[in-house]
Amino acid sequence: MPLSDPIRYGANYVPSAGWFHSWLDLSLDAARRDFEDLASIGLDHVRVFPIWPWIQPNRALIRQRAVDDLLALIDVAAEFGLSVAVDLLQGHLSSFDFLPSWVLTWHRRSLFTDRGVRDGIAAYADRLARAVATRDNVFAVTLGNEVNNLYPSNPTTPEASTAWAAELVDVVRSAAPGLLALHSLYDATWYDPEHPFHPADNVDLGDLTTVHSWVFNGVSAIDGPLGPATVGHADYLVELAAATSLDPARPIWLQEIGVPLPDVPEAHAAEFVRRTLDTVTANPALWGVTWWCSHDLERSLTDFPEREYGLGLFTVDHRPKPAAKELAAIIGERRRRTGERRPALRCDVDLRTEPGRRAEVAPGSAFHTEWVRLRQTGPVAIVAGDRAADPGHLTTRGIDTVLTQE
Repeated sequence: MPLSDPIRYGANYVPSAGWFHSWLDLSLDAARRDFEDLASIGLDHVRVFPIWPWIQPNRALIRQRAVDDLLALIDVAAEFGLSVAVDLLQGHLSSFDFLPSWVLTWHRRSLFTDRGVRDGIAAYADRLARAVATRDNVFAVTLGNEVNNLYPSNPTTPEASTAWAAELVDVVRSAAPGLLALHSLYDATWYDPEHPFHPADNVDLGDLTTVHSWVFNGVSAIDGPLGPATVGHADYLVELAAATSLDPARPIWLQEIGVPLPDVPEAHAAEFVRRTLDTVTANPALWGVTWWCSHDLERSLTDFPEREYGLGLFTVDHRPKPAAKELAAIIGERRRRTGERRPALRCDVDLRTEPGRRAEVAPGSAFHTEWVRLRQTGPVAIVAGDRAADPGHLTTRGIDTVLTQE
């Protein structure tokens, strides 16, 4: 898949009124007002999240009314020149899990290992992928939002997790061959040595790699809201993904990134956006950036973690926040930089074959610390040890020198 030029910029769509509960009584006029906000700052796409159990409340029932609502929302996005990526399994959103009753309580069974559940999900994925493929402004289908968040209540193994995702990617590809089929995982897949979803899944399955960069994972504690480890975290994840892939030309989508309180105080939000994007947009593997999220969360809704209320580019009454204004300015400036050569730091942990060593590259590790130090003087790639001597791999990734960790 070719990289886009200029880099694509979008937002993960969180409705300004009613959060995702708004799917229960969808207002297209409200969606129009939200999409008008996003188009006004130059964004070109949105990632949308239909709620799985409200579409498939029974394993044998997929509600056409709910499918039609999703298509109507996609059509409204088109009115504002926005292309759309659709996530299938919600799944997990902002600390809440949405699972159908047919996998809960007396029907308790794992999404990832139970054959009947997997068949039900495959039917759902096929139906929605075929439906959204009828819309010209849809460009991608992701299996779900950070599906690895669901594993504590849905037991799985690395082998089952891989087979589950590979099967569903094939379903989406068959149903919608003109769309990107993608797999989405949060960063435990890169850093937690016990996590049952492995880095290789992220770089082998689907048509491009997705990464989600959140500095509340401990990285902001290293050097503060504007420190080099914090503002470089998105670039670090993109590099880990590029180093893990056997395909040196595989694009990487920064599918989620945001300004979380209290890790990044509001006074530093605009500067965090500027420094983070200055760093990551220099990466030749970057396909696009999708901000989390479009709109703040209404204070009238309860029980969310505090940081979830203020992650929007816009307030609930449609005022652009400092992050939105800075992002708009950056979109006006950015074109893809090509042809620049850079050094790479050799990583002796090959995440695709040694997932049990993931802690050795986690934020605060010796390897991460050295990469952050080097990155302060300019772009620095990461290359896995067995590919550090492959001239073709290095050339494709724009690497001219391989450095070793001090």
